[in-house]
Amino acid sequence: MSGLQAGAEQRREEPSARASSPSRFVLGLDVGSTVIRCHVYDRTARVRGSSAQKVENVYPQPGWVEIDPDALWAQFVAVIKDAVKAAGVQMHQIVGLGISTQRATFITWNKRTGHHFHNFISWQDLRAAELVKSWNNSLVMKLLRGSCRALHFFSRSKLMLTVSRFHFSTQHATLRLIWILQNLPEVQKAVEEDNCCFGTIDTWLLHKLTKGSSYATDYSNASTTGLFDPFGMCWSKIIANVVSIPLSILPPVKDTSHNFGSVDKEIFGVPIPVVALVGDQQSAMFGECCFQTGDVKLTMGTGTFLDINTGNSPQHVNGGFYPLIGWKIGQEVVCLAEGNAGDTGTAIIWAQKLDLFTDAAETEKMALSLEDSEGVYFVPSFNGLQAPLNDPCACASFMGLKHSTSKYHLVRAILESIAFRNKQLYDMMQREIQIPVTNIRADGGVCNNAFVMQMTSDLINERIDRPAHFDMSCLGAATLAGLGVGFWANKEELQKLRRSEMVFKPQKKWQEYEMNMENWVKAVKRSMNWYNKT
Repeated sequence: MSGLQAGAEQRREEPSARASSPSRFVLGLDVGSTVIRCHVYDRTARVRGSSAQKVENVYPQPGWVEIDPDALWAQFVAVIKDAVKAAGVQMHQIVGLGISTQRATFITWNKRTGHHFHNFISWQDLRAAELVKSWNNSLVMKLLRGSCRALHFFSRSKLMLTVSRFHFSTQHATLRLIWILQNLPEVQKAVEEDNCCFGTIDTWLLHKLTKGSSYATDYSNASTTGLFDPFGMCWSKIIANVVSIPLSILPPVKDTSHNFGSVDKEIFGVPIPVVALVGDQQSAMFGECCFQTGDVKLTMGTGTFLDINTGNSPQHVNGGFYPLIGWKIGQEVVCLAEGNAGDTGTAIIWAQKLDLFTDAAETEKMALSLEDSEGVYFVPSFNGLQAPLNDPCACASFMGLKHSTSKYHLVRAILESIAFRNKQLYDMMQREIQIPVTNIRADGGVCNNAFVMQMTSDLINERIDRPAHFDMSCLGAATLAGLGVGFWANKEELQKLRRSEMVFKPQKKWQEYEMNMENWVKAVKRSMNWYNKT
Protein backbone atom coordinates (compact mmCIF):
# COMPACT_ATOMS: atom_id res chain seq x y z
CA MET A 1 0.00 0.00 0.00
CA SER A 2 1.61 3.26 -1.10
CA GLY A 3 2.63 5.38 1.85
CA LEU A 4 2.57 2.44 4.30
CA GLN A 5 5.54 0.38 3.16
CA ALA A 6 8.23 -0.48 5.67
CA GLY A 7 11.94 -0.38 4.95
CA ALA A 8 13.63 1.12 1.91
CA GLU A 9 12.45 0.96 -1.65
CA GLN A 10 13.64 2.10 -5.03
CA ARG A 11 11.95 2.12 -8.41
CA ARG A 12 13.65 2.51 -11.75
CA GLU A 13 11.85 3.11 -15.02
CA GLU A 14 12.56 0.94 -18.06
CA PRO A 15 15.52 2.14 -20.20
CA SER A 16 13.22 2.61 -23.18
CA ALA A 17 11.12 5.07 -21.19
CA ARG A 18 14.15 7.07 -20.12
CA ALA A 19 15.75 7.20 -23.56
CA SER A 20 13.19 9.68 -24.87
CA SER A 21 12.85 11.63 -21.61
CA PRO A 22 13.54 15.36 -21.43
CA SER A 23 16.95 16.35 -20.09
CA ARG A 24 15.61 18.38 -17.15
CA PHE A 25 13.78 17.13 -14.09
CA VAL A 26 12.39 18.30 -10.76
CA LEU A 27 12.52 16.53 -7.41
CA GLY A 28 9.53 16.15 -5.11
CA LEU A 29 10.21 15.03 -1.55
CA ASP A 30 7.74 14.14 1.17
CA VAL A 31 8.90 13.70 4.76
CA GLY A 32 5.83 11.94 6.12
CA SER A 33 5.06 10.39 9.48
CA THR A 34 5.91 6.85 8.35
CA VAL A 35 7.94 7.22 5.13
CA ILE A 36 10.37 9.71 3.62
CA ARG A 37 10.05 9.56 -0.15
CA CYS A 38 11.64 11.19 -3.18
CA HIS A 39 10.37 11.11 -6.78
CA VAL A 40 12.10 12.40 -9.92
CA TYR A 41 9.51 13.94 -12.26
CA ASP A 42 9.72 14.72 -15.97
CA ARG A 43 7.71 17.35 -17.87
CA THR A 44 4.69 15.04 -18.16
CA ALA A 45 4.66 14.75 -14.34
CA ARG A 46 5.54 11.08 -14.58
CA VAL A 47 7.87 9.48 -12.05
CA ARG A 48 11.19 8.54 -13.66
CA GLY A 49 12.81 7.19 -10.51
CA SER A 50 12.07 7.03 -6.81
CA SER A 51 13.40 6.01 -3.45
CA ALA A 52 11.89 5.73 0.03
CA GLN A 53 12.90 4.85 3.56
CA LYS A 54 10.88 4.23 6.68
CA VAL A 55 10.82 7.06 9.22
CA GLU A 56 11.79 5.62 12.59
CA ASN A 57 9.80 7.27 15.36
CA VAL A 58 11.21 7.20 18.89
CA TYR A 59 8.93 6.58 21.89
CA PRO A 60 10.84 7.61 25.07
CA GLN A 61 7.70 7.39 27.23
CA PRO A 62 4.05 6.41 26.66
CA GLY A 63 2.41 9.16 24.59
CA TRP A 64 5.72 10.74 23.57
CA VAL A 65 6.62 10.60 19.86
CA GLU A 66 9.98 11.89 18.60
CA ILE A 67 12.24 11.65 15.54
CA ASP A 68 16.03 11.59 15.65
CA PRO A 69 17.07 14.62 13.53
CA ASP A 70 20.47 13.20 12.60
CA ALA A 71 18.92 9.95 11.36
CA LEU A 72 16.27 11.90 9.43
CA TRP A 73 18.92 14.07 7.76
CA ALA A 74 20.92 11.01 6.68
CA GLN A 75 17.75 9.45 5.22
CA PHE A 76 16.81 12.69 3.45
CA VAL A 77 20.16 12.90 1.67
CA ALA A 78 20.14 9.16 0.88
CA VAL A 79 16.67 9.08 -0.76
CA ILE A 80 17.58 12.01 -3.03
CA LYS A 81 20.78 10.32 -4.18
CA ASP A 82 19.04 6.96 -4.63
CA ALA A 83 16.07 8.43 -6.54
CA VAL A 84 18.31 10.34 -8.96
CA LYS A 85 20.41 7.21 -9.49
CA ALA A 86 17.27 5.10 -10.04
CA ALA A 87 16.07 7.60 -12.67
CA GLY A 88 19.33 7.22 -14.55
CA VAL A 89 19.99 10.96 -14.58
CA GLN A 90 22.68 13.26 -13.19
CA MET A 91 22.35 15.77 -10.37
CA HIS A 92 23.07 18.67 -12.74
CA GLN A 93 19.86 17.78 -14.64
CA ILE A 94 17.76 18.59 -11.55
CA VAL A 95 16.49 22.15 -11.96
CA GLY A 96 14.51 22.46 -8.74
CA LEU A 97 13.71 20.82 -5.43
CA GLY A 98 10.35 20.95 -3.62
CA ILE A 99 9.97 19.69 -0.06
CA SER A 100 6.70 18.58 1.53
CA THR A 101 6.77 17.74 5.24
CA GLN A 102 4.61 16.48 8.06
CA ARG A 103 3.43 19.60 9.82
CA ALA A 104 3.77 20.99 13.36
CA THR A 105 6.60 18.55 14.12
CA PHE A 106 9.32 20.85 15.43
CA ILE A 107 12.82 21.19 16.79
CA THR A 108 14.88 23.95 18.41
CA TRP A 109 18.58 24.53 17.90
CA ASN A 110 21.48 26.77 18.86
CA LYS A 111 21.56 29.75 16.54
CA ARG A 112 25.34 30.11 16.70
CA THR A 113 26.46 26.47 16.49
CA GLY A 114 23.52 24.86 14.68
CA HIS A 115 23.42 22.12 17.34
CA HIS A 116 19.91 20.89 18.10
CA PHE A 117 18.73 20.89 21.71
CA HIS A 118 16.44 17.85 21.44
CA ASN A 119 14.82 15.43 19.01
CA PHE A 120 11.95 16.49 16.75
CA ILE A 121 8.73 16.56 18.78
CA SER A 122 6.13 14.93 16.54
CA TRP A 123 2.65 16.30 15.81
CA GLN A 124 1.41 12.97 17.25
CA ASP A 125 3.14 13.61 20.61
CA LEU A 126 0.84 13.90 23.64
CA ARG A 127 3.25 15.14 26.33
CA ALA A 128 1.51 18.51 26.41
CA ALA A 129 -2.01 17.06 26.82
CA GLU A 130 -2.32 18.26 30.42
CA LEU A 131 -1.08 21.71 29.40
CA VAL A 132 -3.66 21.78 26.60
CA LYS A 133 -6.44 20.86 29.01
CA SER A 134 -5.39 23.40 31.65
CA TRP A 135 -4.87 26.23 29.14
CA ASN A 136 -8.20 25.61 27.39
CA ASN A 137 -9.98 25.76 30.78
CA SER A 138 -7.88 28.63 32.14
CA LEU A 139 -9.25 32.00 33.22
CA VAL A 140 -6.88 33.67 30.73
CA MET A 141 -8.39 31.80 27.77
CA LYS A 142 -11.94 32.33 29.02
CA LEU A 143 -11.27 36.07 29.27
CA LEU A 144 -9.63 36.10 25.83
CA ARG A 145 -12.52 34.25 24.20
CA GLY A 146 -15.09 36.42 25.98
CA SER A 147 -13.42 39.69 25.03
CA CYS A 148 -13.03 38.58 21.41
CA ARG A 149 -16.72 37.65 21.30
CA ALA A 150 -17.56 41.18 22.42
CA LEU A 151 -15.15 42.71 19.92
CA HIS A 152 -16.64 40.60 17.14
CA PHE A 153 -20.14 41.81 18.07
CA PHE A 154 -19.08 45.39 17.40
CA SER A 155 -16.49 44.94 14.64
CA ARG A 156 -17.76 41.78 12.83
CA SER A 157 -14.07 40.86 12.50
CA LYS A 158 -13.49 37.28 11.31
CA LEU A 159 -10.28 37.18 13.32
CA MET A 160 -12.11 38.09 16.54
CA LEU A 161 -14.77 35.44 15.83
CA THR A 162 -12.12 32.77 15.23
CA VAL A 163 -10.16 33.66 18.39
CA SER A 164 -13.41 33.64 20.39
CA ARG A 165 -13.74 29.96 19.44
CA PHE A 166 -10.05 29.06 19.63
CA HIS A 167 -8.93 26.02 21.61
CA PHE A 168 -5.41 24.64 21.83
CA SER A 169 -4.78 21.13 20.53
CA THR A 170 -1.98 18.64 21.15
CA GLN A 171 -1.42 18.72 17.39
CA HIS A 172 -0.52 22.41 17.51
CA ALA A 173 3.16 23.06 18.14
CA THR A 174 2.32 25.86 20.60
CA LEU A 175 1.97 24.03 23.90
CA ARG A 176 4.50 21.33 23.00
CA LEU A 177 6.97 24.21 22.59
CA ILE A 178 5.89 25.60 25.97
CA TRP A 179 6.54 22.15 27.47
CA ILE A 180 10.07 22.22 26.02
CA LEU A 181 10.70 25.70 27.43
CA GLN A 182 9.46 24.61 30.85
CA ASN A 183 11.38 21.33 30.98
CA LEU A 184 14.67 21.93 29.11
CA PRO A 185 16.64 24.70 30.88
CA GLU A 186 19.21 24.97 28.06
CA VAL A 187 16.44 25.92 25.60
CA GLN A 188 15.04 28.52 27.98
CA LYS A 189 18.54 29.91 28.50
CA ALA A 190 19.13 30.09 24.72
CA VAL A 191 15.85 31.96 24.29
CA GLU A 192 16.88 34.49 26.95
CA GLU A 193 20.24 34.95 25.18
CA ASP A 194 18.59 35.32 21.75
CA ASN A 195 20.40 32.17 20.67
CA CYS A 196 17.47 29.85 19.91
CA CYS A 197 15.92 28.96 16.56
CA PHE A 198 12.55 27.23 16.27
CA GLY A 199 11.68 25.32 13.16
CA THR A 200 9.31 22.76 11.75
CA ILE A 201 10.91 20.02 9.63
CA ASP A 202 10.92 22.16 6.47
CA THR A 203 12.80 24.99 8.20
CA TRP A 204 15.39 22.67 9.72
CA LEU A 205 15.99 20.80 6.43
CA LEU A 206 16.45 24.14 4.62
CA HIS A 207 18.93 25.18 7.32
CA LYS A 208 20.85 21.91 6.84
CA LEU A 209 20.73 21.95 3.02
CA THR A 210 22.11 25.49 2.84
CA LYS A 211 24.57 24.92 5.72
CA GLY A 212 22.91 27.62 7.78
CA SER A 213 22.65 30.34 5.14
CA SER A 214 18.83 30.14 4.86
CA TYR A 215 16.33 30.26 7.73
CA ALA A 216 12.67 30.38 6.70
CA THR A 217 9.36 28.56 6.51
CA ASP A 218 6.39 29.03 4.19
CA TYR A 219 2.82 30.14 4.86
CA SER A 220 1.34 26.63 4.64
CA ASN A 221 3.64 25.22 7.33
CA ALA A 222 3.43 28.30 9.55
CA SER A 223 -0.38 28.20 9.52
CA THR A 224 -0.48 24.70 11.06
CA THR A 225 1.61 25.49 14.15
CA GLY A 226 -1.17 27.16 16.15
CA LEU A 227 1.04 30.26 16.35
CA PHE A 228 0.01 31.88 13.06
CA ASP A 229 -2.69 34.41 12.24
CA PRO A 230 -4.13 33.40 8.83
CA PHE A 231 -6.16 36.61 8.66
CA GLY A 232 -3.15 38.91 9.12
CA MET A 233 -0.78 36.50 7.31
CA CYS A 234 1.79 36.76 10.12
CA TRP A 235 2.81 35.15 13.40
CA SER A 236 0.06 35.76 15.95
CA LYS A 237 1.03 38.35 18.53
CA ILE A 238 -2.14 37.49 20.47
CA ILE A 239 -1.28 33.80 20.94
CA ALA A 240 2.45 34.47 21.42
CA ASN A 241 1.73 37.03 24.15
CA VAL A 242 -0.83 34.81 25.88
CA VAL A 243 1.55 31.84 26.21
CA SER A 244 4.77 33.92 26.45
CA ILE A 245 6.55 32.66 23.33
CA PRO A 246 8.95 35.31 21.96
CA LEU A 247 8.33 35.97 18.27
CA SER A 248 12.10 36.38 17.82
CA ILE A 249 12.65 32.60 17.84
CA LEU A 250 10.24 32.03 14.93
CA PRO A 251 11.49 31.95 11.31
CA PRO A 252 10.59 34.46 8.56
CA VAL A 253 7.56 33.31 6.52
CA LYS A 254 7.94 33.21 2.72
CA ASP A 255 5.81 32.26 -0.27
CA THR A 256 5.26 28.54 -0.80
CA SER A 257 6.85 28.68 -4.24
CA HIS A 258 9.92 30.83 -3.60
CA ASN A 259 13.67 30.82 -4.15
CA PHE A 260 14.74 29.71 -0.67
CA GLY A 261 18.40 29.37 -1.69
CA SER A 262 20.50 26.56 -3.17
CA VAL A 263 21.71 23.31 -1.68
CA ASP A 264 25.38 23.61 -0.70
CA LYS A 265 27.28 21.96 -3.54
CA GLU A 266 29.28 19.78 -1.14
CA ILE A 267 26.12 17.75 -0.41
CA PHE A 268 25.15 16.63 -3.95
CA GLY A 269 28.03 17.98 -6.02
CA VAL A 270 25.94 20.77 -7.56
CA PRO A 271 23.93 23.68 -6.06
CA ILE A 272 20.30 22.56 -6.61
CA PRO A 273 17.74 25.40 -6.07
CA VAL A 274 15.23 24.84 -3.24
CA VAL A 275 12.12 26.45 -4.73
CA ALA A 276 9.19 25.10 -2.69
CA LEU A 277 8.48 24.39 0.97
CA VAL A 278 4.97 23.17 1.77
CA GLY A 279 3.00 21.28 4.41
CA ASP A 280 2.12 17.74 3.36
CA GLN A 281 -1.67 18.18 3.27
CA GLN A 282 -1.50 21.47 1.40
CA SER A 283 1.00 19.86 -0.98
CA ALA A 284 -1.39 16.96 -1.61
CA MET A 285 -4.17 19.50 -2.24
CA PHE A 286 -2.00 21.20 -4.85
CA GLY A 287 -0.94 17.88 -6.37
CA GLU A 288 -4.61 16.89 -6.71
CA CYS A 289 -5.23 20.16 -8.62
CA CYS A 290 -7.85 21.25 -6.07
CA PHE A 291 -7.49 24.82 -7.27
CA GLN A 292 -11.15 25.93 -7.18
CA THR A 293 -13.26 27.04 -4.22
CA GLY A 294 -15.25 24.02 -3.02
CA ASP A 295 -12.70 21.43 -4.15
CA VAL A 296 -12.19 18.80 -1.44
CA LYS A 297 -9.24 16.49 -0.77
CA LEU A 298 -9.53 13.35 1.37
CA THR A 299 -6.10 12.06 2.37
CA MET A 300 -5.96 8.67 4.09
CA GLY A 301 -2.39 8.02 5.12
CA THR A 302 -1.04 7.82 8.67
CA GLY A 303 -4.12 9.81 9.63
CA THR A 304 -7.13 11.09 7.71
CA PHE A 305 -7.15 14.73 6.59
CA LEU A 306 -10.19 16.33 4.99
CA ASP A 307 -9.46 19.71 3.38
CA ILE A 308 -11.71 22.09 1.46
CA ASN A 309 -10.57 25.02 -0.68
CA THR A 310 -12.25 28.10 0.83
CA GLY A 311 -10.97 30.64 -1.68
CA ASN A 312 -8.70 33.59 -0.97
CA SER A 313 -9.75 34.27 2.61
CA PRO A 314 -9.82 32.08 5.74
CA GLN A 315 -13.15 30.82 7.04
CA HIS A 316 -14.14 31.42 10.65
CA VAL A 317 -14.95 28.04 12.17
CA ASN A 318 -16.65 26.58 15.22
CA GLY A 319 -13.68 24.65 16.53
CA GLY A 320 -13.93 21.47 14.46
CA PHE A 321 -12.31 22.55 11.22
CA TYR A 322 -9.23 24.75 11.33
CA PRO A 323 -8.46 27.66 8.95
CA LEU A 324 -5.15 27.19 7.10
CA ILE A 325 -3.15 28.76 4.32
CA GLY A 326 -3.06 26.32 1.43
CA TRP A 327 -0.33 28.10 -0.49
CA LYS A 328 0.85 31.56 -1.43
CA ILE A 329 2.40 32.19 -4.85
CA GLY A 330 3.06 35.85 -5.53
CA GLN A 331 -0.22 37.71 -5.06
CA GLU A 332 -2.30 34.51 -5.05
CA VAL A 333 -3.32 33.23 -1.61
CA VAL A 334 -5.44 30.08 -1.36
CA CYS A 335 -7.00 29.19 1.99
CA LEU A 336 -8.26 25.87 3.29
CA ALA A 337 -10.29 24.55 6.18
CA GLU A 338 -9.14 21.22 7.60
CA GLY A 339 -10.37 18.51 9.93
CA ASN A 340 -8.48 15.36 10.76
CA ALA A 341 -8.49 11.97 12.48
CA GLY A 342 -5.20 10.77 13.91
CA ASP A 343 -5.22 7.00 13.32
CA THR A 344 -5.89 5.60 9.86
CA GLY A 345 -2.86 3.93 8.34
CA THR A 346 -1.50 3.47 11.86
CA ALA A 347 -4.48 1.22 12.70
CA ILE A 348 -3.79 -0.94 9.64
CA ILE A 349 -0.07 -1.17 10.43
CA TRP A 350 -0.93 -2.13 14.02
CA ALA A 351 -3.24 -4.91 12.82
CA GLN A 352 -0.51 -6.15 10.49
CA LYS A 353 1.94 -6.34 13.40
CA LEU A 354 -0.60 -8.57 15.19
CA ASP A 355 -0.49 -10.94 12.18
CA LEU A 356 -4.14 -10.37 11.28
CA PHE A 357 -2.84 -10.30 7.69
CA THR A 358 0.50 -10.39 5.87
CA ASP A 359 0.01 -7.55 3.40
CA ALA A 360 -2.29 -4.52 3.69
CA ALA A 361 -3.64 -5.33 0.22
CA GLU A 362 -5.30 -8.45 1.70
CA THR A 363 -7.63 -6.42 3.92
CA GLU A 364 -9.99 -5.46 1.10
CA LYS A 365 -10.73 -9.10 0.20
CA MET A 366 -10.99 -10.05 3.87
CA ALA A 367 -13.63 -7.38 4.47
CA LEU A 368 -15.58 -8.21 1.31
CA SER A 369 -15.69 -11.92 2.20
CA LEU A 370 -18.16 -11.09 5.00
CA GLU A 371 -21.64 -9.61 4.90
CA ASP A 372 -20.88 -7.51 7.99
CA SER A 373 -18.58 -7.31 11.02
CA GLU A 374 -21.03 -9.32 13.15
CA GLY A 375 -21.54 -6.46 15.57
CA VAL A 376 -17.82 -5.86 16.18
CA TYR A 377 -16.71 -2.20 16.27
CA PHE A 378 -13.23 -0.68 16.39
CA VAL A 379 -12.36 2.72 17.82
CA PRO A 380 -9.20 4.10 16.09
CA SER A 381 -7.75 6.11 18.96
CA PHE A 382 -4.10 5.26 19.57
CA ASN A 383 -3.39 9.00 19.66
CA GLY A 384 -6.68 10.16 21.18
CA LEU A 385 -9.71 11.43 19.28
CA GLN A 386 -9.61 14.65 17.30
CA ALA A 387 -12.55 16.83 16.19
CA PRO A 388 -15.43 16.79 16.74
CA LEU A 389 -14.78 14.88 19.99
CA ASN A 390 -11.33 16.28 20.93
CA ASP A 391 -10.42 13.77 23.63
CA PRO A 392 -6.67 13.00 24.00
CA CYS A 393 -7.56 10.55 26.81
CA ALA A 394 -9.69 8.23 24.63
CA CYS A 395 -8.43 4.69 24.13
CA ALA A 396 -8.34 2.44 21.08
CA SER A 397 -10.68 -0.52 21.50
CA PHE A 398 -12.68 -3.36 19.99
CA MET A 399 -16.24 -3.75 21.23
CA GLY A 400 -18.83 -6.43 20.58
CA LEU A 401 -16.38 -9.37 20.52
CA LYS A 402 -17.94 -12.86 20.54
CA HIS A 403 -16.83 -16.50 20.45
CA SER A 404 -17.56 -16.47 16.74
CA THR A 405 -15.43 -13.38 16.05
CA SER A 406 -12.61 -14.11 13.59
CA LYS A 407 -9.69 -12.04 12.38
CA TYR A 408 -11.81 -11.29 9.30
CA HIS A 409 -14.40 -9.55 11.51
CA LEU A 410 -11.63 -7.59 13.26
CA VAL A 411 -10.16 -6.43 9.95
CA ARG A 412 -13.55 -5.43 8.57
CA ALA A 413 -14.29 -3.50 11.78
CA ILE A 414 -11.01 -1.59 11.43
CA LEU A 415 -11.77 -0.64 7.80
CA GLU A 416 -15.34 0.33 8.69
CA SER A 417 -14.06 2.59 11.47
CA ILE A 418 -12.00 4.52 8.91
CA ALA A 419 -15.08 5.06 6.73
CA PHE A 420 -17.23 6.03 9.74
CA ARG A 421 -14.58 8.55 10.79
CA ASN A 422 -14.59 9.95 7.22
CA LYS A 423 -18.37 10.38 7.49
CA GLN A 424 -17.98 12.21 10.82
CA LEU A 425 -15.45 14.62 9.34
CA TYR A 426 -17.48 15.20 6.17
CA ASP A 427 -20.68 15.95 8.13
CA MET A 428 -18.77 18.37 10.37
CA MET A 429 -17.35 20.12 7.28
CA GLN A 430 -20.87 20.47 5.83
CA ARG A 431 -22.09 22.03 9.09
CA GLU A 432 -19.20 24.45 9.57
CA ILE A 433 -18.14 25.46 6.07
CA GLN A 434 -20.93 27.05 4.08
CA ILE A 435 -19.33 26.36 0.70
CA PRO A 436 -20.84 23.94 -1.88
CA VAL A 437 -18.58 20.96 -2.61
CA THR A 438 -17.47 20.80 -6.25
CA ASN A 439 -15.08 17.81 -6.43
CA ILE A 440 -13.78 15.23 -3.95
CA ARG A 441 -10.40 13.69 -4.66
CA ALA A 442 -8.68 11.05 -2.54
CA ASP A 443 -5.03 10.21 -1.99
CA GLY A 444 -2.76 8.48 0.52
CA GLY A 445 -1.96 4.80 0.85
CA VAL A 446 -5.32 3.77 2.31
CA CYS A 447 -7.22 5.11 -0.72
CA ASN A 448 -5.86 2.02 -2.49
CA ASN A 449 -8.43 0.04 -0.46
CA ALA A 450 -11.61 -0.13 -2.56
CA PHE A 451 -13.70 -1.31 0.43
CA VAL A 452 -12.92 1.87 2.40
CA MET A 453 -13.36 4.05 -0.69
CA GLN A 454 -16.73 2.57 -1.66
CA MET A 455 -18.10 2.64 1.89
CA THR A 456 -17.01 6.29 2.28
CA SER A 457 -18.70 7.18 -1.02
CA ASP A 458 -21.90 5.50 0.17
CA LEU A 459 -21.82 7.17 3.59
CA ILE A 460 -21.33 10.72 2.29
CA ASN A 461 -23.40 10.12 -0.89
CA GLU A 462 -20.76 11.68 -3.13
CA ARG A 463 -18.50 10.66 -6.01
CA ILE A 464 -14.84 10.29 -5.00
CA ASP A 465 -12.07 10.49 -7.58
CA ARG A 466 -9.02 8.30 -6.98
CA PRO A 467 -5.93 9.40 -8.92
CA ALA A 468 -3.58 7.16 -10.86
CA HIS A 469 -0.68 8.47 -8.76
CA PHE A 470 -1.19 8.29 -4.97
CA ASP A 471 1.88 10.16 -3.71
CA MET A 472 0.23 13.54 -3.97
CA SER A 473 2.43 15.25 -1.37
CA CYS A 474 5.52 14.48 -3.48
CA LEU A 475 3.75 15.58 -6.66
CA GLY A 476 2.47 18.79 -5.08
CA ALA A 477 5.94 19.74 -3.86
CA ALA A 478 7.42 18.98 -7.30
CA THR A 479 4.79 20.97 -9.21
CA LEU A 480 5.14 23.96 -6.88
CA ALA A 481 8.90 23.81 -7.45
CA GLY A 482 8.43 23.33 -11.19
CA LEU A 483 6.20 26.40 -11.46
CA GLY A 484 8.86 28.38 -9.61
CA VAL A 485 11.58 27.58 -12.15
CA GLY A 486 9.39 27.63 -15.28
CA PHE A 487 9.44 23.82 -15.67
CA TRP A 488 5.66 24.08 -16.07
CA ALA A 489 4.00 27.25 -17.30
CA ASN A 490 0.88 27.48 -15.13
CA LYS A 491 -1.76 25.56 -13.18
CA GLU A 492 -3.82 24.97 -16.33
CA GLU A 493 -0.95 22.88 -17.71
CA LEU A 494 -0.86 20.89 -14.46
CA GLN A 495 -4.59 20.17 -14.66
CA LYS A 496 -4.13 18.67 -18.12
CA LEU A 497 -1.42 16.39 -16.75
CA ARG A 498 -3.58 15.04 -13.90
CA ARG A 499 -4.66 11.41 -14.37
CA SER A 500 -7.67 9.79 -12.68
CA GLU A 501 -7.59 6.05 -12.06
CA MET A 502 -11.17 5.45 -10.81
CA VAL A 503 -14.25 7.32 -9.62
CA PHE A 504 -16.24 5.70 -6.80
CA LYS A 505 -19.97 6.37 -6.96
CA PRO A 506 -22.54 5.79 -4.19
CA GLN A 507 -24.05 2.29 -4.47
CA LYS A 508 -25.95 2.05 -1.17
CA LYS A 509 -28.07 4.55 0.71
CA TRP A 510 -26.82 6.02 3.95
CA GLN A 511 -29.79 4.51 5.78
CA GLU A 512 -28.38 1.01 5.21
CA TYR A 513 -25.41 1.96 7.39
CA GLU A 514 -27.26 4.10 9.91
CA MET A 515 -27.71 1.51 12.68
CA ASN A 516 -24.11 0.32 12.37
CA MET A 517 -22.80 3.85 12.60
CA GLU A 518 -24.98 4.58 15.64
CA ASN A 519 -23.48 1.54 17.36
CA TRP A 520 -19.98 2.63 16.34
CA VAL A 521 -20.61 6.10 17.82
CA LYS A 522 -21.76 4.38 21.01
CA ALA A 523 -18.48 2.44 21.10
CA VAL A 524 -16.53 5.66 20.55
CA LYS A 525 -18.27 7.36 23.46
CA ARG A 526 -17.48 4.41 25.75
CA SER A 527 -13.80 4.71 24.82
CA MET A 528 -13.61 8.36 25.79
CA ASN A 529 -11.89 9.63 28.97
CA TRP A 530 -10.40 6.18 29.48
CA TYR A 531 -7.01 7.41 30.66
CA ASN A 532 -6.66 9.73 33.64
CA LYS A 533 -3.53 11.21 32.01
CA THR A 534 -2.26 10.76 28.46
